[in-house]
Amino acid sequence: MSKIYTVAVIGCGSRGWVYGTEMFNKPDKYKVVAICDIDETRLKNAQQKWGIDDANLFRTEEEFFKEKRADVLILATQDRDHVRMCVRAMELGYDILLEKPISPLYHELIELLEANKKYKRAVVVCHVLRYAPAFVKVKQLLDDGEIGKLIRIESIEQVDYWHQAHSFVRGNWRNDSETSPMIMQKCCHDLDLLQWYVGSRCSTVYSTGDLAFFNKENQPEGASDRCQDCKLINTCPYSAERLYIERWKEQDCPEWGWPFNVVCSTLPNTEEGLRKAYQENQYGRCVFACDNNVVDNQSVDMVFENGVKVSLTMTAFTDKMGRRMCFHGSLGEIELNEPEGTLTVWRFGGEKTVYKTSELVENEKDEFNHGGGDAKLCDSLYAVINDGVVAGTSLESSVESHLMALAAEKSRKENIVVKVHED
Repeated sequence: MSKIYTVAVIGCGSRGWVYGTEMFNKPDKYKVVAICDIDETRLKNAQQKWGIDDANLFRTEEEFFKEKRADVLILATQDRDHVRMCVRAMELGYDILLEKPISPLYHELIELLEANKKYKRAVVVCHVLRYAPAFVKVKQLLDDGEIGKLIRIESIEQVDYWHQAHSFVRGNWRNDSETSPMIMQKCCHDLDLLQWYVGSRCSTVYSTGDLAFFNKENQPEGASDRCQDCKLINTCPYSAERLYIERWKEQDCPEWGWPFNVVCSTLPNTEEGLRKAYQENQYGRCVFACDNNVVDNQSVDMVFENGVKVSLTMTAFTDKMGRRMCFHGSLGEIELNEPEGTLTVWRFGGEKTVYKTSELVENEKDEFNHGGGDAKLCDSLYAVINDGVVAGTSLESSVESHLMALAAEKSRKENIVVKVHED
């Protein structure tokens, strides 16, 4: 009989809820026993979902970390809390599932690596796309030499107009002084995947980008600073009424689902609850009258130590959420098109093969959980701590992608080519 590991969760928001529920749904591997969140509603929702005793509910970091509460910790708080909490968790003897990004601060990334060497605990960063079937298939094709020698990658991260407005203009990741720059927060998955596919450290980066649209100078004449007071409430594509009420109805009024459960944490979500929430909180602000400063478009050109060249573009100005990645090799091409749900392989002078990404997913319900990546990430953590296998993504590899992001942001701000690593 396999060992069942107890689990504690700190940060019961959207991602903490997802990972906690994934582990809750694996009773042969995990048992969720303790939770911590500063938001009483989120705490009670998680308690009800996972069946947590009142004695194991914690409302402050200080109270929670007085002692070890479980074998495994899901650490899903805000970006700038991660390293402080992760080091403390290692001191207490936890193995950790750490939400990304790790930290936007260079010295904290190094501090975490040093602490990990000292305490020798498992720390698996939530780069879930490394476990998602379509992205795993790309890695397999590259490693099998299906397109010969990899020469170049062109990748575009299509954030989607409403996702940008929700998360990066109104939401928690709108201001990099509080969280992380956009290239790290939204594109850390992309940077992680790219260095995984290339199989080499990144040498230099050059980046351009700015906050081109979501600012005061683009606010329509006569618009109000809050959507409920605005004459454009029913016509503006960024209106909270349209994003959180109309879209909720278009999706058959889910009782609990992202991004609606972020706007209103009361379970179940209702039209009345969603509307009342956005009228009172940050999600009802005009997108042209927020305290956001992260970019809404950015490009990064990278040269890797093995000679592979990579171009990454992030844009908010699209209605097609998802990644499009093109791999150019000496003997063929691969294109992964998430919005279209296809993975295509062209072999020069040979046949074309098209895979439907939906058919690569083992369970239909997993299609909305990073193609099953969320569940496989939790399985991977179990294999690491129970069987001693190597994690699908090491802490060192995760830090590498963060160093690439910091170099890209420095390049963007200073308009210079930046070395990722000092000689």
